[in-house]
Amino acid sequence: MYEYVLYESLSDGKVVRITLNRPEAHNAQNRQMLVDLDNAFRAAEADDDVRVIILAGAGPSFSAGHDLGSPVVVEEFDPGPRQHPTVRVDGGTRRGVVEQRTLQEWHYYFQNTRRWRDLRKITIAQVHGNVMSAGLMLMWACDLIVAADDTTFADVVGTRLGMCGVEYMGHPWEFGPRKAKELLLTGDSIDADEGYRLGMVSKIFPKDQIDEMTVEFANRIASRPTMAALMVKDSVNDAVDQMGFSNSLKHSFALHQLNHAHWSALNDDKFPAAKPGKDIEDWRTSGRPKPARKDIP
Repeated sequence: MYEYVLYESLSDGKVVRITLNRPEAHNAQNRQMLVDLDNAFRAAEADDDVRVIILAGAGPSFSAGHDLGSPVVVEEFDPGPRQHPTVRVDGGTRRGVVEQRTLQEWHYYFQNTRRWRDLRKITIAQVHGNVMSAGLMLMWACDLIVAADDTTFADVVGTRLGMCGVEYMGHPWEFGPRKAKELLLTGDSIDADEGYRLGMVSKIFPKDQIDEMTVEFANRIASRPTMAALMVKDSVNDAVDQMGFSNSLKHSFALHQLNHAHWSALNDDKFPAAKPGKDIEDWRTSGRPKPARKDIP
């Protein structure tokens, strides 16, 4: 039914587990995976029997973030849309890549993630291994987060790509303002215990038991009255929105696109950070993150 996600009905249909299924790429997010994920979320949302949705990842990591250039992604985006105008640069012309990228990221990364946050079901992110950059976005869109004891969280788009953060900028709300600045400026990672201390992680489960223990956790929530659960979700989400969360997301997305435009205006040969290369792809799929928690000055 889906190419890059698995859809599993559990607990007599009251719980659904949706699993990112590109384990060979550490669940790096290509466009079709995000389309599949949105369709799976919508299917679970439309099923009146479903009370709780678990979002998990197959293989060694929950998600290594956006796919930055595998053959799958190149095929998805090439030739790609051709309706965007060319612009003049230093006496020459090039395609309007900023406009094209903004539309793509608005739809696949930003709007999708915001919609999943407001899904009419309770959602639980079940994470393990590496949760990198855009992997944080998927996790943060969920109502609750449970982590295996081997989990590592990091956003390296600043130190590796020269960006100001990912498209769904939940960092100040999830890490706290100063911790967010520290992690974005250094590329350092935190473990599950620190995520729990920060209030981002709800539960920590042993890696070899996380599947079963997450379902047990989901069943506890599924036993609550549906309307009461949704009103809890709406009340808390609205409280955060009243504090400025939604407006902050929109502003940060605009800055993210301005950051892209900055790099697009530069010569890729002189500014390699503007063009993710093989070293980035190798790092994202190599296993554990290279930046240690506090090793980078």
